[in-house]
Amino acid sequence: MVGHTATQATAAAWLAAGVVVCGLLLSAPARAGQSSATPAERAVRFLTAEVPRWPAENDCFSCHNNGDAARALYAALRAGHDVPSAALRDTTSWLQRPEAWDDNALGLAFSDQVLARIQFGGALVDAMRAGQVDGAGPVVAAAALVTSDQREDGSWRLDSSGSIGSPATYGTTLATWAALRTLRGAADERFAGPIAAAERWLREVEVKTVLDAAAVVLGLGRATDSAARRQREACLRLLVDGRAPSGAWGAYLTSPTEPFDTAVVLLALVTLADSLALAAPVLSSGDLRQLIADGRAFLVEEQLADGSWIETTRPPGQQSYAQWISTTGWAALALIETRDVVP
Repeated sequence: MVGHTATQATAAAWLAAGVVVCGLLLSAPARAGQSSATPAERAVRFLTAEVPRWPAENDCFSCHNNGDAARALYAALRAGHDVPSAALRDTTSWLQRPEAWDDNALGLAFSDQVLARIQFGGALVDAMRAGQVDGAGPVVAAAALVTSDQREDGSWRLDSSGSIGSPATYGTTLATWAALRTLRGAADERFAGPIAAAERWLREVEVKTVLDAAAVVLGLGRATDSAARRQREACLRLLVDGRAPSGAWGAYLTSPTEPFDTAVVLLALVTLADSLALAAPVLSSGDLRQLIADGRAFLVEEQLADGSWIETTRPPGQQSYAQWISTTGWAALALIETRDVVP
C-alpha cells in the first residue's frame, strides 16, 4: 500500500466507514522496520502528531482524531507517557463544550450524530480521568446528550448498526458499552435509570460475534449477579473459540485476524485481570495472561514503522483515513491498558 497523505487539503465525507463528523478516504502506509522506542511509545508519538492535525487543517473536529485517537493519548498521559500539551489542547477545549458538538458537521451528509456524541463523550471521560478537565460538569452534560439517544430497549442504535461494526462505526453492542461508559463516568444519580436499562440490555442481548462478545464483557464490568455471570461465561467461551493460532482475533469466529478486533478483546480481557473469579470457570489466571500476551504480541508484530496500524475495514482491504486513525487509537489503547498485566 502507498503512504497515507493525512495533510491532503480537501475535506470530504468518507464513505468506506460510513460515519464520521468529518473525514476523507486515504490509503494506508507500508510496514517497515522498527525503531528503538517501545511499541506503545511509537504509537503515542504517531498520535501526538496526528490527533491535532485534523482540526488544524480542516476547521472541524473528527470522531477518529479527536474521539478514538484522543482517548488513547489521554490514557497515555494517565500511564505516564510524554504527551506534549499542544497535542491535546484544542481537543480538550472542544470536548468540554458538548453543546457545540452537533454543529461540527459543517453540512456533511455522511455523519452519524448518535455515534459522534458517543465517541466524543468517551474521549471526554478519559480526559477527565487524565486530569485534563476541571470538575464533572462537562461529562454530566455529555452524558445527558448521549442519554437522549438511548432506545427504549436500553441500547444505542446507529445509522450503521446493520453492519458488524468497525473502528469508526462501532456497531450496536460496542456503541452501547461506550455510551454506558460515559454515563457511568458522569457519576450522577440522574443517569441511574438509563444505566440500568443499558446493563439489562447487555445481559440479555444474543451474542454471535467476537466483537460483540468483547463489548458485552466490557459492559458487564464486575457485575456478579447470575444473569451477568451466565452472559460473561458465554462471551468468554466465544472469545476462546475465536482466537486464531496467531493469538489474535477477527470479528467472527472464522474471520481473518484484525488489529481492531484484537484490541477490543484485549481491553475486555484486561478488565478481568485483577478479579479472576469473574473469568471462571472459562479462564484460569495463566490462561488469561497468555491470551493477553499473545494478543499484544500480534499487535506489536502488525505495527507499522510510523507507529500506526493498517486500518481494519468491513469488508477488509479497503483504504480509509478515518479507519486508519481509529484503528491505531484502539490498538494503542490496548497496549497501554494491558501494560501492567503483560510487560
